[in-house]
Amino acid sequence: MPKEARPSTGEQAKQHALTQLRRAILHGEMAPAQRLVENELAEQFGVTRASIRAALIDLAAEGLVERIRNRGSRVRVVTVEEAVAITECRMVLEGLCAAKAAVAASDEQLTQLADLGAAMTKAVADGEPVTYSELNHELHDRIREFSGQQTAVELLERLNAQLVRHRFQLALRPGRPQHSLNEHLSMIEAIRDRDPQAAEVAVRAHLTSVIEALRD
Repeated sequence: MPKEARPSTGEQAKQHALTQLRRAILHGEMAPAQRLVENELAEQFGVTRASIRAALIDLAAEGLVERIRNRGSRVRVVTVEEAVAITECRMVLEGLCAAKAAVAASDEQLTQLADLGAAMTKAVADGEPVTYSELNHELHDRIREFSGQQTAVELLERLNAQLVRHRFQLALRPGRPQHSLNEHLSMIEAIRDRDPQAAEVAVRAHLTSVIEALRD
């Protein structure tokens, strides 16, 4: 049986283009301010220009792309001040998730957080900032997941998508992983102690540190 061809038009084609474009932006394969040429992207992903245009409109709504009148689309540039404002919003929502996780997480899930803390400690000791950055991202993901607060999770996914470049730059800044490690370990400890107030305080302290680093 011949392999079924991927649809080049319609909702499935738009969703394919949307998924691929979002992934490329979030993984840094498309740089901030990079032009997004509809013809080129349509050829690259095997879909129509209309499907690409519809995907770009959705990405603009997510804050990942900006559409400039008479000039097409480009990957949105997030300024430092915008990154600070986004992180201030994260502080409230992630603090809520940490407090909820301290109450709702199972013993097995708490063990997963402890294991992530140990892996982050090893990454810092081994001088592996990229690994540390990936584990950092995973830790925040797990805390949100274990919170059971789906509304906060969805809002945070949208906010965090806009911070990819800044987060990666911070991870590679000399001394930053060592500085943030203890903040993350404090978050893990408070959640494992099932202390929602301490968990929220630890998250706010960590993200306050992130804001200071962004402004530095």
